[in-house]
Amino acid sequence: MTMADKLLPLIAGNWKMNGLKATARGLARDIAERARTTRLACDIALCPPAPLLVVVADAIEGAPVALGAQDCHPEPFGPHTGDVSAEMLADMGCRYAIVGHSERRAEHGETDALVRKKAAAAHRAGLVAIVCIGETLAERDGGKTIEIVTRQLKGSLPEAAAAANTVVAYEPVWAIGTGRTATAQQIAEVHARIRADAPPDIRILYGGSVNAKNAREILAVKNVNGALIGGASLKADDFWTIVQSVPH
Repeated sequence: MTMADKLLPLIAGNWKMNGLKATARGLARDIAERARTTRLACDIALCPPAPLLVVVADAIEGAPVALGAQDCHPEPFGPHTGDVSAEMLADMGCRYAIVGHSERRAEHGETDALVRKKAAAAHRAGLVAIVCIGETLAERDGGKTIEIVTRQLKGSLPEAAAAANTVVAYEPVWAIGTGRTATAQQIAEVHARIRADAPPDIRILYGGSVNAKNAREILAVKNVNGALIGGASLKADDFWTIVQSVPH
């Protein structure tokens, strides 16, 4: 049995740029209450927008639910207006930090090299980095999926990446927020390659239109150690159905 088998799967909710104080508090409290009264087969993390981290931290206090951030700056402090350091996130109670999400790569021009620096910053602050990789539709149609995923993986993981401080999230860009989901065979193929190239025993999540209806099939695929959830994480019932879909 590998460490990936021993580590619980991770179900992480990426709220993206959604939520106000009242809705964030209510959603986080709902998830926290369910987690307190359930025998869990997975780790749970909620990753709200930065302004809502304190609200969510208060709402989940004492529950088996971890707090995560959606990004971090490579530097610990300095003249970086609008940015947040990993140390600040850790000080706010975060356990995880997502880095390299495809929306950050596309909208902010983040390169593999920058993602690697951000992951290293998360490690420096004692956070677990959730490093995102994935191909576009054009790259998939061009038969370049494995090439792109391999390049991003090798370019985005710092040397210190290990199962204890890093999670890899495979999110095909063409499946994020589109309602399209990779087939079980497609997921298995990519996750097998990531497993071969990644540090030993690291958890590999799948993300991309995972929802309450398809979660059980996806989470049963070999080398899938959890999921990074977008839209479905904004509805407590849907998110909890995904949590309960993790194989026991």
